[in-house]
Amino acid sequence: MKTATLATRRWWYIMPIVFITYSLAYLDRANYGFAAASGMAADLMITPGLSSLLGALFFLGYFFFQIPGAIYAQKHSVKKLIFVSLILWGGLATLTGIVSNAYWLIVIRFMLGVVEAAVMPAMLVYLCHWFTRAERSRANTFLILGNPVTMLWMSVVSGYLIQHFSWRWMFIIEGLPAVLWAFIWWRLADDRPAQAKWLNDQEKQDLESALAAEQVGIKAVKNYAEAFRSPKVIILALQFFCWSIGVYGFVLWLPSILKAGAQMDMIEAGWLSSLPYLAAVIAMLLVSWGSDKLQKRKRFVWPPLLIASIAFYGSYALGAEHFWWSYTLLVIAGACMYAPYGPFFAIVPEILPANVAGGAMALINSMGALGSFGGSYLVGYLNSSTGSPGASYLLMSGALLLSVVLTIFLKPGASDRVVAKAATPRPAGAHS
Repeated sequence: MKTATLATRRWWYIMPIVFITYSLAYLDRANYGFAAASGMAADLMITPGLSSLLGALFFLGYFFFQIPGAIYAQKHSVKKLIFVSLILWGGLATLTGIVSNAYWLIVIRFMLGVVEAAVMPAMLVYLCHWFTRAERSRANTFLILGNPVTMLWMSVVSGYLIQHFSWRWMFIIEGLPAVLWAFIWWRLADDRPAQAKWLNDQEKQDLESALAAEQVGIKAVKNYAEAFRSPKVIILALQFFCWSIGVYGFVLWLPSILKAGAQMDMIEAGWLSSLPYLAAVIAMLLVSWGSDKLQKRKRFVWPPLLIASIAFYGSYALGAEHFWWSYTLLVIAGACMYAPYGPFFAIVPEILPANVAGGAMALINSMGALGSFGGSYLVGYLNSSTGSPGASYLLMSGALLLSVVLTIFLKPGASDRVVAKAATPRPAGAHS
């Protein structure tokens, strides 16, 4: 009875905090696409090439600081790291609304990436402190749902803010909640179960004993360098690189593609931009449920990505003269690109021991950031230089197809499955 009560209490207390925090991070990185489609370039005299670079600069900062952030979170405090990050990224997002030229925008976009770099790996580490291996893939899924859910409501809200106020006010209004939330996070979040006032002593002991028991018999990996040389980690990193080219090319430039393709205003573009993310939420829940039920991670990763690749190619083949058919395929592509996130991030702690899993997830996520940089820059560049999204559809289709091939090549062995039975972080007070 105590275990069931504990599990219920953790889900209802921790997951809303984690979900809101990650949602605010995603809001302040993705709303740039709406500003780019609504007059920011003209106001700041930004050329098409520079606009593509500005959209991508975030991911360059994000790439360089993933691993240091994850290591700090694992060895010190997720609570302190996220508190400072919330204030800084909310402040930077708000400053974006008052810049007077493109040079300040370059600095702010890069620094926003630096500050937000640690959020995803730190949150994955945080969940490892609170949930056992049997629960972790579901916990990861609810964390990552903050991505499409934020895009869903942000697409509509940003469209209205720009239409009725301006792109500047959109950044200012959408940046402030992160700063306010920082103080709520500090009040509610606890790094480890031992620090939680909302658990009694027996509940704390039961949870930490369960986490400690999962470490018994685990095959050690000495350090991060050894983990990073693992062929499986390398394949996952390359796969996520290719996958992210498609995801962020899509996320950043969908409003511009829709606005140009059907000559619509930003409110209409906002509503149409939101539909792929509604489909993505449904797809993520279904795929994660199937993955947990069958415990076959790869089987729920590469098929959705293959469908997304085919959908992008279909949008290219249809061309601009068949807008609504092309848009339907974009909805399918968006849903299928997001669907495998839960199973994908469940693979990592199942093939690596706990002392290096956080750093390995950061490495993989940093390669995703590099792919996001390439995707957001190249899609913006191709759209502006060719005058149509056709070439960018081909780029995203090809990148996703390559990620499918790499996923199929990943073959976790029997030894990995043995290690996976015990692979969770050490309880409070243990050291690598």
